[in-house]
Order: sequence, then structure tokens, then C-alpha cells
Amino acid sequence: MNDNVTNILVVGIGGQGVMTATEILAEAAIALGHDAKKTEVAGMAQRGGVVSSHLRFGPKVLSPQIMAGTADLLVGFEAAEAMRWCHYLKPGGLVLMNTARLVPPVVDIGLYEYPDDPIAEIKSRGYQVHAFDAMAIAMELGDVRLGNTVMLGAMADHLPFPPQVLLDAILKRFSQRKPHMVEVNRKAFEAGRAADKAATQSHVEAAA
Repeated sequence: MNDNVTNILVVGIGGQGVMTATEILAEAAIALGHDAKKTEVAGMAQRGGVVSSHLRFGPKVLSPQIMAGTADLLVGFEAAEAMRWCHYLKPGGLVLMNTARLVPPVVDIGLYEYPDDPIAEIKSRGYQVHAFDAMAIAMELGDVRLGNTVMLGAMADHLPFPPQVLLDAILKRFSQRKPHMVEVNRKAFEAGRAADKAATQSHVEAAA
């Protein structure tokens, strides 16, 4: 594996903005001159089905596919999906997790049971978990759709480039088409960074 390549796996439920978040991450990496490749899998239906998106970027990337045990960062827009994919992380890897419970159709129809405690299960496998309710944060800002930007903000301090680069990529999407959304997305991004910092502090205190 090329140590200069960053591997990020983003997972969740259809309609949460998993693919959009991955596109923005790729745009930020490309803006800095990285080679970036991504791939997505959307299951069952566009809205409600499980979604996973692989992103790899660095000086040279040959394949978009992340192999199990090699992801640097797992971003779970939905807690149970984060648990289901955590084996893709490298040893001691980090999970950023939205704790808002969004039950996928495979649970509703009885094919799977929703786990009792996804956070505890992931931690028991030796991974770090930074958990926060991105949906609640978005609602406080007035629009549940801001959850996507909250999650991107939470990623910002775990990437191999400055947070401002990622913020610029986000705001670029709104500056021309929806300029009235620029400031609230800026606030959502910073709220996500703050939520991650709080989760980081909780992790440190628990380990002390």
C-alpha cells in the first residue's frame, strides 16, 4: 500500500448526502493537485437504501477501491452502517459517527436487527470513535439537510490538508446557485468541527 495515499470510506443511508460529501472531498483534494479516485455503491433505493462511497487520493492513485483493513478514516452518516463497515479501517483507525438513528429498510422488513450499541461494538474492535448527533446540530441551524456539511466539518481536522480547503470546496457549490445558503453552511461546517473537537476531548478523558 502507498503510504502517500489517503483512504476515506463514507457510509450511510440514501438521502443523507453520502455521495455528495465524497464528491466535495474529492474536489478539495484535486484543488491541491492530488490524483483522486472514488467509487460508490447505492443499495435498494436512492432514498433509504444503504450507500457506501470509497475515496482515495494522493500523488498517484491506481484504483478507487479501498481494501478491507486499509481505510484511514471511516465516516458513518448512520451508526449501524459505520459498525457494519468498520472492518475496512486500518488497525487503530478512526470512526466519525453520526449518532442519529436512521433505520434502513433491511431492518424494517426483518432481514437484519438494528444493533443495540453500535459505538460500543466498534470500540470493542479496537477502533477510535468520535460520535455526535449531526442531525440535531443541523436542526438547531434550521435545516436537517445541513447534516451533510456538519459531517464534512467533523472530517476537516482529520485530513492531510487545511480545513479551509474543504470549506472552500463546500461554499463553492452554493456561491453561484444558492448564495443565501453560503453563511449557514459555513456555520454548519464550524459546528461540525466543534462537535468533533468535543468528541475528541471525551475520547481523551475516557482513555485517561
